[in-house]
Parts: sequence; C-alpha cells; structure tokens
Amino acid sequence: MNIATKNIKIQSEIFTLTNQRAAFWKKEKALILSDLHIGKTAHFRKNGIALANHIMKSDLERLSVLIEYFQPEKFIVVGDLLHAGDNSDVDEFCSWRNQYPDLQFYLIEGNHDKISKKLESKLCLNFKAEILEIDNIIFVHDFKKDQLKFQVTGHIHPGFVINSSVKNIKLPCFVVTENQLLLPAFSEFTGLDTKNLPKKGRFYIFTDSEIYEI
Repeated sequence: MNIATKNIKIQSEIFTLTNQRAAFWKKEKALILSDLHIGKTAHFRKNGIALANHIMKSDLERLSVLIEYFQPEKFIVVGDLLHAGDNSDVDEFCSWRNQYPDLQFYLIEGNHDKISKKLESKLCLNFKAEILEIDNIIFVHDFKKDQLKFQVTGHIHPGFVINSSVKNIKLPCFVVTENQLLLPAFSEFTGLDTKNLPKKGRFYIFTDSEIYEI
C-alpha cells in the first residue's frame, strides 16, 4: 500500500491529507477519519445479500498501516463508525481495536451510530459525543451552518468527476473551504456524492498512488 501525502494549513495548524482516506494532525498526534460504516457487510449478509467479508478486513488493514506510518496518540472518528448497530463485523473491529490499547479512541457520533452503553464499553471508547472541540477546531459529523468555528466533518462521502474525451472518472476527495475540512468516507464500500459539496472549496483528489489539488 502506497501512502501519498499533502500538507495543508488550517487555523495555523499543519494537517496532512493522505490518499488513504484519512488525515493526520501533527500537533495533536491525531489520526482523523470518518464513515467507516463497520458492520455494513454483515448487515447486508443478514438481509440475504451475499457480500465477502474482505471489504472490512481491507479497511482495517489500511487503518493499521496508517497507524504504523503516523504513530498517532489519538484516533478520531468523525461519525458513522458503525452502520447498523452490533453484529459480527463489530466483534472483528473490537478485536482489531484491542491491538492498540494505548491509542485514545474518540468517536463523534454520526447518524448511524446507535450505541448502547453495553456496546460503548465493548468498543473501548475513550470519548463519545456529538461534538468535539480542540484548539477552536470543531469535529462534528455533519456541517452546522450556525457554527462560527472551523469544522472538520464527514457524512457526505465527497467525490469529484474528472472529465475526459474517453470517459468520466469519479474519484474520492477531501474538500477544504474557509471554514470546513470535509473528509472522504474511509470505507471503500461507500458511494460518492459529487453534487452536495461545499461551495468555493479546494478539492484534494486522490488515487491509489497519489494525491493532488484541483
């Protein structure tokens, strides 16, 4: 797996965007991502749709490589850690999580995160809330129009269409505006929204081998 990076400045802080669907905040030693949708494949299988479990395994392997690369102290998930409550995929995620007992695990609750007290304990969360604020930067799953501080968000699963004479290519991306960093969905088992994106944004498009600004 190749990790390509692009440093950007947010509120005088250095954030490193990657082509592996996550960002790293250097000062806070925080690995930041959104929309893992753990349990989505198990949910589909439960409802009679045969999907291989390697989709989630691939996401977790990619996450392990990022942890090895950045050596973070914090792991911040900006919503939709889960997809459909507790199931066998969640058990596998918890086993993966237990490999990193010293990693502080922060969950900003998304619309899919229906978490009971029992499940919260199982996930070994260090923090769970609808909003997290660190140094005047707000972490929230979906953008809040009435919030004046800079927001790091997810939820949209942003994508960008590159037009060519041969065919149009749709790629995942980060979007950065004056008051928002919109993260791509970390799970590869998600669609891409190319329409409901922030206005006047800079797009950081990525492939398996590179990341670049449009």
